[in-house]
Amino acid sequence: MTTKPLDAAPLAPSPPPDAPPDRAPRVTIRGAARTTRRLRIPRSVRRSAGPVGLVLLWFLTSATGVLPESVLASPVDVLKQAVDLTKNGELPSAIAASGRRAAIGFLIGASVALVLSLLAGLFRIGEDVIDSSMGMFRAIPWVGLIPLFIVWFGIEETPKIALVALGVTYPLYFNIYGGIRSTDAQLVEAARMMGLGRFGLIKYVILPSALPGALVGLRYALSTAWLALVFAEQINADAGLGYLMSNAQQYFRTDIIVLCLAVYALLGLACDFAVRVLSRRLLTWRANFEGEA
Repeated sequence: MTTKPLDAAPLAPSPPPDAPPDRAPRVTIRGAARTTRRLRIPRSVRRSAGPVGLVLLWFLTSATGVLPESVLASPVDVLKQAVDLTKNGELPSAIAASGRRAAIGFLIGASVALVLSLLAGLFRIGEDVIDSSMGMFRAIPWVGLIPLFIVWFGIEETPKIALVALGVTYPLYFNIYGGIRSTDAQLVEAARMMGLGRFGLIKYVILPSALPGALVGLRYALSTAWLALVFAEQINADAGLGYLMSNAQQYFRTDIIVLCLAVYALLGLACDFAVRVLSRRLLTWRANFEGEA
């Protein structure tokens, strides 16, 4: 007596003899319910909606007389001044002079901040000596040091560059130092167990961990450089955007003042965009939360 195994699969029914051999049975698969497609606006359009809306509001209030020209010039007048100053060469030369001061001050401040943050972040004795002093000096408003810089360096280019360098140093230092000290201690211990020496530990573990914080500090430092330059170029400047603003202030030319402020803002925005692109390239290994859709 033979018994049929319990786990044997049932035989498939054979097709009827009159069915065509090359025709397979039709199978209908019903999908899930249709999802409604939402209109997706490009992020570039959404990011520019705020500034464009403010300019439109500015134009409407100026055209209707709600915002008098004596208080603030209209966007049309500002644009006209931009064209005129560009044609006679004043605006390009002013941008070049301000950009040179900002670049030199930024390089000096970034170099000082990098050295101090590495010493304070990597070594305990460096933290004890440097970090408390940096915290103390940060509480002093760097704009208030302008009279002291004039006494020390005179009224030429040096106090302008020194003020930009000082404004750049603090955000870079604290962000790099915080990035170094926020490195995962377990990751450092694992790297030591794998045989990495001090130099390899710094190169492959600590500095990559501090890179996101350093890039955030770089964004703050670049914006602070242009902010410091606004104050620095009020010190007996004979060229630059601040020089144009000082002359325009004497003749109540709000169109030129607004134009110079707009150029400062655009230069800062361009620097910020460059750092954002650099961050995407350098932090491809790091998974970030980019917000909900």
